[in-house]
Amino acid sequence: MAGAFRAVTTLEHHKQIAALPYRKAKHGIEILLITSRETKRWVIPKGWPMNGKQDHEAAAQEAFEEAGIKGRINEKSIGGYAYKKKQKSGAIVDCVVMIYPLEVSKLLRDWPEKGQRKRKWFKPKKAASLVNEEGLKAVIEATLA
Repeated sequence: MAGAFRAVTTLEHHKQIAALPYRKAKHGIEILLITSRETKRWVIPKGWPMNGKQDHEAAAQEAFEEAGIKGRINEKSIGGYAYKKKQKSGAIVDCVVMIYPLEVSKLLRDWPEKGQRKRKWFKPKKAASLVNEEGLKAVIEATLA
């Protein structure tokens, strides 16, 4: 899976990690998006780094918890994007999300956040049009278009 790396810096930013779930379908690659818990926007599984796990392993764990998927995660990030995260306290923090492609091999029927999110497969162009973060759109388009 080829990709274009979008340079972002983690200095003065909080680092998050994300999985970009994809599968090879009859008519090309498809991207799995999930809804966010609160706003129901289309997003990819992401979270904070985890103690004792490398970033790509943490991204795979987030994909399991949030999307109910398993597969082969790439150890190398394909890029990232910056965004402003609103925390429960109301504070806004600058975050940089590093993205790791995950080739999905298994969709689980049950997973930790099943009742809180929806998941759906999209062609890359459609997936890019559905996400709000411009940087994420650019990574999807550059990587999978």
